[in-house]
Amino acid sequence: MPEIFSVKLLTFLLVYPLIWLLSILPFRVLYLISDIAYFFIYYIIGYRKKTVIENLKIAFPEKSDDEIKHLSKKFYKHFTDIFAEMVKSFTISKQQIMKRYTFKNIEVIHHLQDQGKSAILLGFHYANWEWIFNLNLQIKYTGFAIYKRIRNKYFDKKVRETRGRYNTILVPTKEIFSVIKENKQKKVLALYGFLGDQSPKPKKLHYWNDFFDTYVPIHTGVETLAKKHDLPIVFFTVKKIKRGYYEATFELLTDAPSSYKDYELTDKYLQKVEAHIKAAPEYYFWTHKRFKHKDKAI
Repeated sequence: MPEIFSVKLLTFLLVYPLIWLLSILPFRVLYLISDIAYFFIYYIIGYRKKTVIENLKIAFPEKSDDEIKHLSKKFYKHFTDIFAEMVKSFTISKQQIMKRYTFKNIEVIHHLQDQGKSAILLGFHYANWEWIFNLNLQIKYTGFAIYKRIRNKYFDKKVRETRGRYNTILVPTKEIFSVIKENKQKKVLALYGFLGDQSPKPKKLHYWNDFFDTYVPIHTGVETLAKKHDLPIVFFTVKKIKRGYYEATFELLTDAPSSYKDYELTDKYLQKVEAHIKAAPEYYFWTHKRFKHKDKAI
């Protein structure tokens, strides 16, 4: 079939104009749509509701069924807001995003930058992680965000163009090793953004430890990269101030990754992730099947 008639192209031509039209709506209208979407997704469709409930019960066995139900509702209300904010990302102005997404202690990043050190920025799927690309407007680093390539190449291109407005270069997971190597050779001062809390693929289940008192496999790629290329790791978390407003906080996890034993950095990261989730569980992305391999440990 000729490219002009491809299903992926037609899908993009039909869907993207709708996304763009939604994106230019004021936040108050988008959040009204989010409220309506919450009702249908939670009460009518029940999107991944079983997964969310199971995850919450595993993470918080001390909570009653009523408490779990209440927490799941709070999660879904935030869940639909996040997608409204993702849609808004396509057209949001730089001034508006800088007002809505602030940084408590950006000097942690500036200090490494002033030392001429490339670094890893490590977060997790919590509150609004998407708008962290706003950081690149306030630093001198070249920002690289590791992501999973979208199957529809037209949507993939559009997302990369959108992030490019904020000086962010999206890098598919499989290409990050070569990108870091090339940047070192060219002496590019780079900040590499990762979200490290997803469950690894079955063929990569080589390290396990406790997460919410459950034995699960854990990604160790960030630790491996940091040690191989001597990259400091900065942990970031995001606090939801109110609807549509967030504050990111940074913490230097280490500026000497090779001084840690194998998996110590990975464990340190995951402990911090768990602590932040416990403080306000409704803002974690519970639709991920984070515990799906819990019964497969040897």
